Amino acid sequence: MPADKVEEYADGLCYTDLMAGYYIGAPDDVLQAIADYSAWFFVWDDRHDRDIVHHRPVAWRRLRARLHEALDSPQDHQHHADPLVAGFADSVLRLYSFLPRTWNERFARHFHAVIEAYDREFHNRTEGIVPTVEEYLALRRLTFAHWIWTDLLEPSAGQELPDAVRKHPVYRKAALLSQEFAAWYNDLCSLPKEIAGEEVHNLGISLITHEGLTLEEAVVEVRRRVEECIAEFLVAEREGLRFADALDDGTVRGKELGAAVRACLGNMRNWFSSVYWFHHESGRYMVDSWDDRSTPPYVNNETAGEK
Repeated sequence: MPADKVEEYADGLCYTDLMAGYYIGAPDDVLQAIADYSAWFFVWDDRHDRDIVHHRPVAWRRLRARLHEALDSPQDHQHHADPLVAGFADSVLRLYSFLPRTWNERFARHFHAVIEAYDREFHNRTEGIVPTVEEYLALRRLTFAHWIWTDLLEPSAGQELPDAVRKHPVYRKAALLSQEFAAWYNDLCSLPKEIAGEEVHNLGISLITHEGLTLEEAVVEVRRRVEECIAEFLVAEREGLRFADALDDGTVRGKELGAAVRACLGNMRNWFSSVYWFHHESGRYMVDSWDDRSTPPYVNNETAGEK
Protein backbone atom coordinates (compact mmCIF):
# COMPACT_ATOMS: atom_id res chain seq x y z
CA MET A 1 0.00 0.00 0.00
CA PRO A 2 1.57 3.35 -1.01
CA ALA A 3 2.24 5.88 1.78
CA ASP A 4 -0.55 8.23 0.65
CA LYS A 5 -3.01 5.33 0.63
CA VAL A 6 -1.91 4.32 4.13
CA GLU A 7 -2.68 7.81 5.39
CA GLU A 8 -6.03 7.87 3.61
CA TYR A 9 -7.31 4.37 4.37
CA ALA A 10 -5.39 2.68 7.23
CA ASP A 11 -7.52 3.86 10.14
CA GLY A 12 -10.75 3.06 8.31
CA LEU A 13 -9.67 -0.52 7.70
CA CYS A 14 -9.87 -1.15 11.48
CA TYR A 15 -7.42 -4.07 11.39
CA THR A 16 -5.99 -3.51 14.86
CA ASP A 17 -9.44 -2.77 16.29
CA LEU A 18 -10.54 -6.29 15.36
CA MET A 19 -7.87 -7.84 17.58
CA ALA A 20 -8.49 -5.37 20.41
CA GLY A 21 -12.06 -6.67 20.57
CA TYR A 22 -10.98 -10.31 20.55
CA TYR A 23 -8.01 -10.59 22.91
CA ILE A 24 -9.50 -8.62 25.79
CA GLY A 25 -7.45 -8.83 28.97
CA ALA A 26 -4.15 -9.40 27.16
CA PRO A 27 -1.13 -7.43 28.45
CA ASP A 28 -0.45 -4.35 26.34
CA ASP A 29 2.69 -5.75 24.70
CA VAL A 30 0.91 -8.99 23.79
CA LEU A 31 -2.09 -7.18 22.36
CA GLN A 32 0.13 -4.83 20.35
CA ALA A 33 2.10 -7.75 18.90
CA ILE A 34 -1.09 -9.61 17.95
CA ALA A 35 -2.67 -6.49 16.44
CA ASP A 36 0.44 -5.78 14.36
CA TYR A 37 0.57 -9.41 13.24
CA SER A 38 -3.10 -9.24 12.25
CA ALA A 39 -2.49 -6.10 10.17
CA TRP A 40 0.43 -7.90 8.52
CA PHE A 41 -1.85 -10.86 7.74
CA PHE A 42 -4.32 -8.65 5.86
CA VAL A 43 -1.50 -7.07 3.84
CA TRP A 44 -0.16 -10.55 3.02
CA ASP A 45 -3.64 -11.62 1.92
CA ASP A 46 -3.81 -8.63 -0.43
CA ARG A 47 -0.36 -9.39 -1.88
CA HIS A 48 -1.43 -13.00 -2.45
CA ASP A 49 -4.59 -11.77 -4.19
CA ARG A 50 -2.67 -9.36 -6.44
CA ASP A 51 -0.19 -12.09 -7.41
CA ILE A 52 -3.14 -14.23 -8.49
CA VAL A 53 -5.07 -11.51 -10.30
CA HIS A 54 -1.99 -10.30 -12.19
CA HIS A 55 -0.65 -13.78 -12.95
CA ARG A 56 2.60 -13.60 -10.97
CA PRO A 57 3.39 -17.21 -10.02
CA VAL A 58 7.14 -16.55 -9.79
CA ALA A 59 6.59 -13.73 -7.31
CA TRP A 60 4.22 -15.90 -5.24
CA ARG A 61 6.60 -18.88 -5.15
CA ARG A 62 9.42 -16.58 -4.04
CA LEU A 63 7.30 -15.07 -1.28
CA ARG A 64 6.06 -18.47 -0.15
CA ALA A 65 9.64 -19.74 0.25
CA ARG A 66 10.77 -16.60 2.07
CA LEU A 67 7.91 -16.79 4.56
CA HIS A 68 8.70 -20.41 5.38
CA GLU A 69 12.32 -19.41 5.96
CA ALA A 70 11.42 -16.36 8.06
CA LEU A 71 9.13 -18.47 10.22
CA ASP A 72 11.99 -20.83 11.06
CA SER A 73 14.65 -18.14 11.53
CA PRO A 74 12.94 -14.78 12.06
CA GLN A 75 16.08 -13.19 13.51
CA ASP A 76 17.78 -13.60 10.11
CA HIS A 77 14.97 -11.85 8.20
CA GLN A 78 14.24 -8.73 10.24
CA HIS A 79 15.94 -6.50 7.67
CA HIS A 80 14.83 -8.33 4.53
CA ALA A 81 14.53 -6.22 1.38
CA ASP A 82 10.86 -7.19 1.00
CA PRO A 83 8.97 -5.25 3.72
CA LEU A 84 6.36 -8.00 3.89
CA VAL A 85 9.00 -10.57 4.84
CA ALA A 86 10.72 -8.19 7.28
CA GLY A 87 7.39 -7.32 8.90
CA PHE A 88 6.53 -10.99 9.28
CA ALA A 89 9.89 -11.74 10.89
CA ASP A 90 9.41 -8.86 13.33
CA SER A 91 5.92 -10.08 14.25
CA VAL A 92 7.06 -13.66 14.75
CA LEU A 93 9.99 -12.63 16.97
CA ARG A 94 7.69 -10.61 19.18
CA LEU A 95 5.10 -13.37 19.42
CA TYR A 96 7.83 -15.91 20.24
CA SER A 97 8.91 -13.85 23.27
CA PHE A 98 5.86 -14.49 25.45
CA LEU A 99 5.57 -18.24 26.02
CA PRO A 100 7.89 -21.29 26.10
CA ARG A 101 9.62 -22.87 23.11
CA THR A 102 6.90 -25.53 22.87
CA TRP A 103 4.30 -22.86 22.09
CA ASN A 104 6.61 -21.25 19.52
CA GLU A 105 7.12 -24.58 17.77
CA ARG A 106 3.39 -25.20 17.67
CA PHE A 107 2.73 -21.71 16.26
CA ALA A 108 5.38 -22.29 13.57
CA ARG A 109 3.93 -25.70 12.70
CA HIS A 110 0.46 -24.21 12.35
CA PHE A 111 1.64 -21.28 10.25
CA HIS A 112 3.70 -23.44 7.89
CA ALA A 113 0.39 -25.19 7.17
CA VAL A 114 -1.30 -21.83 6.55
CA ILE A 115 1.35 -20.86 3.99
CA GLU A 116 0.85 -24.14 2.14
CA ALA A 117 -2.94 -23.67 2.22
CA TYR A 118 -2.46 -20.27 0.60
CA ASP A 119 -0.43 -22.05 -2.08
CA ARG A 120 -3.32 -24.46 -2.71
CA GLU A 121 -5.68 -21.50 -2.97
CA PHE A 122 -3.25 -19.88 -5.45
CA HIS A 123 -3.41 -23.02 -7.59
CA ASN A 124 -7.20 -23.27 -7.41
CA ARG A 125 -7.75 -19.64 -8.31
CA THR A 126 -5.23 -19.52 -11.16
CA GLU A 127 -6.65 -22.75 -12.60
CA GLY A 128 -10.29 -21.73 -12.04
CA ILE A 129 -10.97 -24.70 -9.74
CA VAL A 130 -13.93 -24.27 -7.39
CA PRO A 131 -13.44 -26.72 -4.50
CA THR A 132 -16.40 -28.80 -3.36
CA VAL A 133 -18.13 -27.64 -0.20
CA GLU A 134 -16.31 -30.18 1.99
CA GLU A 135 -12.96 -29.50 0.32
CA TYR A 136 -13.47 -25.79 0.76
CA LEU A 137 -14.43 -26.04 4.43
CA ALA A 138 -11.31 -28.07 5.22
CA LEU A 139 -9.04 -25.66 3.31
CA ARG A 140 -10.76 -22.61 4.79
CA ARG A 141 -9.79 -23.70 8.30
CA LEU A 142 -6.21 -23.23 7.18
CA THR A 143 -6.48 -20.13 4.98
CA PHE A 144 -8.42 -18.39 7.75
CA ALA A 145 -5.75 -19.62 10.21
CA HIS A 146 -8.21 -21.08 12.71
CA TRP A 147 -5.53 -22.61 14.91
CA ILE A 148 -3.26 -19.57 14.80
CA TRP A 149 -5.92 -17.29 16.28
CA THR A 150 -6.74 -20.00 18.81
CA ASP A 151 -3.05 -20.39 19.74
CA LEU A 152 -2.89 -16.65 20.40
CA LEU A 153 -5.52 -16.97 23.13
CA GLU A 154 -2.80 -18.46 25.33
CA PRO A 155 -0.31 -15.54 25.51
CA SER A 156 -3.38 -13.34 26.01
CA ALA A 157 -4.32 -15.48 29.03
CA GLY A 158 -0.71 -15.47 30.26
CA GLN A 159 0.16 -19.15 29.97
CA GLU A 160 0.52 -22.07 27.61
CA LEU A 161 -2.23 -24.65 28.01
CA PRO A 162 -1.16 -28.30 28.35
CA ASP A 163 -2.14 -30.63 25.52
CA ALA A 164 -4.68 -32.41 27.73
CA VAL A 165 -6.57 -29.11 28.09
CA ARG A 166 -6.01 -27.61 24.65
CA LYS A 167 -6.94 -30.84 22.83
CA HIS A 168 -9.86 -31.66 25.10
CA PRO A 169 -12.99 -32.06 22.89
CA VAL A 170 -14.93 -29.47 24.89
CA TYR A 171 -12.25 -26.78 24.52
CA ARG A 172 -11.50 -27.64 20.91
CA LYS A 173 -15.18 -27.55 19.87
CA ALA A 174 -15.72 -24.08 21.31
CA ALA A 175 -12.54 -22.83 19.63
CA LEU A 176 -13.51 -24.33 16.26
CA LEU A 177 -17.02 -22.86 16.37
CA SER A 178 -15.71 -19.36 17.10
CA GLN A 179 -13.44 -19.59 14.07
CA GLU A 180 -15.97 -21.24 11.75
CA PHE A 181 -18.36 -18.39 12.52
CA ALA A 182 -15.68 -15.84 11.67
CA ALA A 183 -14.63 -17.53 8.43
CA TRP A 184 -18.14 -18.08 7.16
CA TYR A 185 -19.35 -14.62 8.13
CA ASN A 186 -16.33 -13.27 6.27
CA ASP A 187 -17.40 -15.31 3.23
CA LEU A 188 -20.89 -13.85 3.48
CA CYS A 189 -19.59 -10.28 3.60
CA SER A 190 -16.93 -10.90 0.93
CA LEU A 191 -19.29 -12.60 -1.53
CA PRO A 192 -20.12 -9.47 -3.61
CA LYS A 193 -16.42 -8.61 -3.98
CA GLU A 194 -15.43 -12.17 -4.81
CA ILE A 195 -18.21 -12.71 -7.36
CA ALA A 196 -17.23 -9.42 -9.02
CA GLY A 197 -13.63 -10.66 -9.17
CA GLU A 198 -14.66 -14.07 -10.56
CA GLU A 199 -13.04 -15.79 -7.58
CA VAL A 200 -13.48 -19.44 -6.65
CA HIS A 201 -12.72 -19.51 -2.90
CA ASN A 202 -15.89 -18.72 -1.00
CA LEU A 203 -18.42 -20.98 0.70
CA GLY A 204 -21.24 -19.32 -1.23
CA ILE A 205 -19.47 -19.91 -4.56
CA SER A 206 -18.89 -23.60 -3.72
CA LEU A 207 -22.58 -23.98 -2.84
CA ILE A 208 -23.62 -22.36 -6.12
CA THR A 209 -21.18 -24.41 -8.21
CA HIS A 210 -21.47 -27.84 -6.62
CA GLU A 211 -24.86 -27.84 -4.87
CA GLY A 212 -26.78 -26.06 -7.63
CA LEU A 213 -27.99 -23.23 -5.39
CA THR A 214 -28.93 -19.83 -6.74
CA LEU A 215 -27.08 -16.81 -5.37
CA GLU A 216 -30.03 -15.99 -3.13
CA GLU A 217 -30.25 -19.58 -1.86
CA ALA A 218 -26.49 -19.68 -1.22
CA VAL A 219 -26.69 -16.50 0.87
CA VAL A 220 -29.52 -18.02 2.92
CA GLU A 221 -27.52 -21.23 3.43
CA VAL A 222 -24.34 -19.43 4.53
CA ARG A 223 -26.43 -17.34 6.93
CA ARG A 224 -27.99 -20.53 8.30
CA ARG A 225 -24.55 -22.03 8.93
CA VAL A 226 -23.37 -18.84 10.61
CA GLU A 227 -26.40 -18.76 12.90
CA GLU A 228 -25.95 -22.46 13.70
CA CYS A 229 -22.37 -21.71 14.81
CA ILE A 230 -23.70 -19.17 17.29
CA ALA A 231 -26.29 -21.56 18.73
CA GLU A 232 -23.79 -24.43 19.00
CA PHE A 233 -21.16 -22.20 20.57
CA LEU A 234 -23.52 -21.19 23.37
CA VAL A 235 -23.85 -24.86 24.26
CA ALA A 236 -20.11 -25.51 23.90
CA GLU A 237 -19.32 -22.47 26.02
CA ARG A 238 -21.41 -23.80 28.92
CA GLU A 239 -19.65 -27.16 28.65
CA GLY A 240 -16.30 -25.38 28.53
CA LEU A 241 -17.04 -23.42 31.68
CA ARG A 242 -17.92 -26.66 33.48
CA PHE A 243 -14.61 -28.06 32.23
CA ALA A 244 -12.80 -25.01 33.65
CA ASP A 245 -14.54 -25.50 36.99
CA ALA A 246 -13.38 -29.13 37.05
CA LEU A 247 -9.79 -28.06 36.38
CA ASP A 248 -9.92 -25.74 39.39
CA ASP A 249 -9.32 -28.58 41.86
CA GLY A 250 -8.09 -26.53 44.81
CA THR A 251 -4.41 -26.63 43.84
CA VAL A 252 -2.51 -23.56 42.70
CA ARG A 253 -1.97 -25.13 39.26
CA GLY A 254 -5.63 -26.10 39.01
CA LYS A 255 -6.74 -22.58 39.88
CA GLU A 256 -4.41 -21.11 37.24
CA LEU A 257 -5.57 -23.54 34.56
CA GLY A 258 -9.24 -22.97 35.33
CA ALA A 259 -8.75 -19.20 35.14
CA ALA A 260 -6.82 -19.48 31.85
CA VAL A 261 -9.52 -21.64 30.24
CA ARG A 262 -12.23 -19.19 31.36
CA ALA A 263 -10.22 -16.32 29.86
CA CYS A 264 -9.81 -18.20 26.57
CA LEU A 265 -13.50 -19.10 26.42
CA GLY A 266 -14.42 -15.49 27.12
CA ASN A 267 -12.33 -14.33 24.20
CA MET A 268 -13.76 -17.02 21.94
CA ARG A 269 -17.12 -15.42 22.71
CA ASN A 270 -15.66 -11.98 21.98
CA TRP A 271 -14.68 -13.17 18.50
CA PHE A 272 -18.37 -13.20 17.50
CA SER A 273 -19.08 -9.58 18.38
CA SER A 274 -15.68 -8.34 17.18
CA VAL A 275 -15.96 -10.05 13.79
CA TYR A 276 -19.53 -8.84 13.29
CA TRP A 277 -18.56 -5.24 14.13
CA PHE A 278 -15.43 -5.36 11.97
CA HIS A 279 -17.24 -6.47 8.83
CA HIS A 280 -19.67 -3.59 9.06
CA GLU A 281 -17.14 -0.91 10.01
CA SER A 282 -14.00 -1.77 8.01
CA GLY A 283 -13.53 -0.16 4.63
CA ARG A 284 -12.33 -3.55 3.40
CA TYR A 285 -15.91 -4.66 2.72
CA MET A 286 -17.58 -1.46 1.51
CA VAL A 287 -17.59 -2.67 -2.10
CA ASP A 288 -20.55 -0.55 -3.21
CA SER A 289 -18.42 2.59 -2.78
CA TRP A 290 -15.53 1.27 -4.90
CA ASP A 291 -15.01 2.10 -8.58
CA ASP A 292 -14.28 -1.59 -9.14
CA ARG A 293 -16.23 -3.90 -6.81
CA SER A 294 -13.53 -6.58 -7.16
CA THR A 295 -10.58 -4.40 -6.08
CA PRO A 296 -10.19 -2.34 -2.89
CA PRO A 297 -9.14 1.22 -3.71
CA TYR A 298 -6.15 1.10 -1.36
CA VAL A 299 -4.23 -1.72 -3.09
CA ASN A 300 -1.83 -1.37 -5.97
CA ASN A 301 -0.45 -3.93 -8.40
CA GLU A 302 3.16 -3.86 -7.34
CA THR A 303 5.06 -6.69 -5.73
CA ALA A 304 8.64 -6.96 -4.57
CA GLY A 305 10.90 -7.15 -7.62
CA GLU A 306 8.11 -7.57 -10.13
CA LYS A 307 5.40 -5.27 -11.53
